Amino acid sequence: MNVLVTGGAGYIGSHAVKSLRLAGHRVVAVDNLSRGFRAAVTGDTPLVVHELGDWEHITRILRGNRIDCVMHFAALAYVGESVDDPLRYYRNNTAHALELLHAMRLAGVRKFVFSSTCATYGEPSPEHIPIREDCPQRPINPYGWSKFFVERALLDHCRATPDFACAILRYFNVAGADRETEIGEAHNPETHLIPIVLQAALGLRPHVEIYGTDYPTPDGTCIRDYIHVEDLIAAHLLCMDRLTPGTPMVYNLGIGRGHSVREIIAAAERVAGGKIRVVEGPRRPGDPPRLFADPSRIQRDLGWTAKITAVDDIIESAWKWLSRHPQGYTSQHPVG
Repeated sequence: MNVLVTGGAGYIGSHAVKSLRLAGHRVVAVDNLSRGFRAAVTGDTPLVVHELGDWEHITRILRGNRIDCVMHFAALAYVGESVDDPLRYYRNNTAHALELLHAMRLAGVRKFVFSSTCATYGEPSPEHIPIREDCPQRPINPYGWSKFFVERALLDHCRATPDFACAILRYFNVAGADRETEIGEAHNPETHLIPIVLQAALGLRPHVEIYGTDYPTPDGTCIRDYIHVEDLIAAHLLCMDRLTPGTPMVYNLGIGRGHSVREIIAAAERVAGGKIRVVEGPRRPGDPPRLFADPSRIQRDLGWTAKITAVDDIIESAWKWLSRHPQGYTSQHPVG
């Protein structure tokens, strides 16, 4: 299959590019390199540096490469930034996705796999934990809304277009690196807990700050669901193979249980072999005590289950990458 991967130079998109190629697919990556890295696009995969909002150019790319399916990862994903600059998020995440769908319609591309987020659920009430796909979607920030609106458009488009097929995959916390530690997680600034903790273990930052230690959880810190990036991408490839026109697939991707902030720090200390300095701070607004997925729907429908579920194994994967690439992709820094 010929697959266009948007955001193909980013953390998750680059893993999709690699896995698709290993599975025998022909891949073209598109990325504006505002937060992606050329060096993350492995092998001889073509990388088109361009904005998705230019639907005319994207249409030419789709037609010229005879694309069969689009995997859409390109998005801004900092919650705080979305609050400070919401229009940027609605333009980049929502409007550009709609322009991409417009280009697909013009080019006759009828398969779409969408990278969404558990942020569309907002702050679920305790009775909705673990989170199923029918949990009410009530985003609490522009980032969550920007993804929710794309979901809404996709579902409407699928109903109105009998030959269009799509999958909506809602992520929880993604971590780790590929087995060869060829590509991994590199953000600037870094906001994800596991790489932050490992940066502290390497001495790249002075400490790890825990935001809130008085939550109603066993150790007082927030609990989250962590899924290995290769398991996440395996679900994408499986969904792509099972796409059915007129029947949208909507799945939560997680391991089905959570780990607290303190548990992640303790696991990182075991993996890195040393103590990590911790500073305790107040809660952040909008941090629910527990967020983890109920992945039973995709397990039941498609037979997918995460293979790397031990938190030490997930962190060890990330540790190998960061130890070998402490400055990330040093030869290719983000443009913006």
